[in-house]
This record gives sequence, C-alpha cells and structure tokens, in this order.
Amino acid sequence: MIRTLYRDPAGHCRCELPVEELPRALREPEGLLWVDFQGEPPEVCEPILHETFGFHPLAVDDALQESHVPKIDDWGEYLYIVLHAVEFDPADGPAARLRTLELDLFLGRNFLVTHHDDPIPAVDRVWASWQRNERPLRKGADHLAYRLADELVADYMPTVEALEVAIDEIEDRVFGNPEPRVVERIFALKRVLLHLRRIAIPQREVLNRLARGDFAVIDADCRPFFRDVYDHLVRLNDINESLRDLLSGAMDIYLSVINNRMNEVMKTLTIIATLFMPLSFIAGFFGMNFFQPVADSMKVWTREPALWITLVLMLLSPTAMLIWARRRGWI
Repeated sequence: MIRTLYRDPAGHCRCELPVEELPRALREPEGLLWVDFQGEPPEVCEPILHETFGFHPLAVDDALQESHVPKIDDWGEYLYIVLHAVEFDPADGPAARLRTLELDLFLGRNFLVTHHDDPIPAVDRVWASWQRNERPLRKGADHLAYRLADELVADYMPTVEALEVAIDEIEDRVFGNPEPRVVERIFALKRVLLHLRRIAIPQREVLNRLARGDFAVIDADCRPFFRDVYDHLVRLNDINESLRDLLSGAMDIYLSVINNRMNEVMKTLTIIATLFMPLSFIAGFFGMNFFQPVADSMKVWTREPALWITLVLMLLSPTAMLIWARRRGWI
C-alpha cells in the first residue's frame, strides 16, 4: 500500500496523490509531501525512490533490503533515518517475545518518505491526525518526523508497564511456588529486556543527534521537540536497567528459596537417618549368630525378658538422641 499526503503552498491538502504528480509536488519548496510505503515489494518502491526522489542507491538498498538497528545517515539534501517500534507478547513461561518493527524515513526540507513492511500503529495514528487537522503540517517535514518519533517512543511505555506486571508476578511466584518454570520465565524476560536495550540505546543516540542541530534539514525551532523525545528514551533506559536489576534480584531470591528448601529436606532426612542409627545397631547386634543357645549360660538371650529389654532400648535410644539434638539447637 502506498499512501500520499500533500499540502500545497496555499494550505490545501490532498490525499492519495497519484505517483505521476509527485515530481511536481517535490518542486514546490513551500509545500509538504508525505509518502508512506507499507508492505510494498521492493520492485514497486525502488523506481519511485530512485527516479522520483533521487535517493542514493545505498540508502534505498538499506531501506528495502536490509534490517538495521536505529541509525541516521546524512546525505546532504536529505536524511536517512532508521527507527524501531516494538510489540511485546507477554505469553507465560519462556514464550515471552519482543518484536521490533523497522521504520525507514527519508527526511528532506519539503518531504518525508516512510517505508515499513508491517503496519505500525504509531504511523497510522499520525496519519489519521494529519487528515483530521492539517494545521500541524504547516510546521514542516521535520516536525512531522518528530511526531512519528514521539509516537513510536510513546508505544514503548505499554511494553515497559507489561514487563513490570510480569516481574511482579514472578516475585509473587518465587515466594509462593518456586517451580522450575519460574526460572524459564525469568530468562525469557531477561531476553526481552536485553532486546529492548539493544534497540533503545541506538535510538536514543539518533534522537540526540537530531536534537543537537547537526543537520540542515532540521530547523532550530524543531530541535527542542527531538530533545524531548531523547529525554523520554533516557528515562526509558533507566527504567530498563531497573527492571533488569529486579529480575536479577528475583533470580537470587529464587535460588535462595530453593537452597533453603533443600536444606530443610536434607535436615529432615538427616534427622530420620540419625534416629534410626541406634535402632539399626541394636537390631543388628542382637540379630548376630553369635547369640545362639549353644550353652546354658547363653539361653537368657532368647527368653522373653530379653525381648522386652531390647524393645525398650530401641524406643529409648532415638528418644534420647532427639532430646539431645534439640538441646544442641540442631532442630
């Protein structure tokens, strides 16, 4: 799908401008043209980007053929900018995933060209707002690029909030039921946070460069707006680091709880084994073949009093050891 939005110098807006009229619109320095390519194959986009707009083949190849982390290239009369939107799937267990959607922008003095393979809600919102109210278009293509960047970054916050909820659930499960699936969930969320960090940090640097005033196509009155988006990304990275610390803390708590449970199990098994040690000794000692009634002096071991004495010893021995262990503070 190719969408076009054009505001002429007189202030009149037109949508769905035919491709044949794009060169005439570009020749109007006081006009503003926005062309959005969504899901179009390269063989459709490439002639327009090469012949109509005159973009460098390397920039066109980057936009149509390759995937990049956020970056910015200055080609003199226009900028090539790569930004990323995010989609978070908070599926339970190890299935949590963060998907990034690349948005390529060509920003000139009087035009903005955007290209993306998948629908991006931020782009659709900006497109709809411009159709409802054309007044912001008077501020130029750089302000339009700011609005797109601002909407993209604003969509990061629901992802961050969903991650905070997921981490809170993990902390509850760590204390309530620390099963092995909790570890899988922790590592899945760590991968999501790492992916978000790999995207947010380069994107922060892109906005920082746009806000510093290094480029001719960015007016001075628009730089503070890019600086505001940059501040949002700085706070987002701080939140990301805090969430990573919370996940690391949850992992430490999980290991501590598991170790404590293991210690309790070993303690119980040790107590049981210790209590039965004297029973095993007594039973083994009195069950030896040495005590056979081969002589009159040895027959006492096979009479009923010997049985009762043995049973009493077997009862008193673990009881005495249990009392002794309690006094030592072992249990």
